[in-house]
Amino acid sequence: MEVLSPTNTPAEMHAKVGDYLVAGTRLVWVVDPEQRTVTVYDSLLAPRTLAEEDILEAGDVVPGFRARVGEFFGA
Repeated sequence: MEVLSPTNTPAEMHAKVGDYLVAGTRLVWVVDPEQRTVTVYDSLLAPRTLAEEDILEAGDVVPGFRARVGEFFGA
């Protein structure tokens, strides 16, 4: 999980996520506190951005994990 800061650039985060995936990480979540979203990467080619009302799951990486995205932001 990465949490965006105001100084992170999209290119920087894309590279960082790519590094994680190349190193063997199977799932990366990028949390954007400003937009109140979580972008889910299991590849660089098809990220999914989830809004506050969406359910975040970890699949077989963390079986049974399930949370509404808004819970990360106190909503």
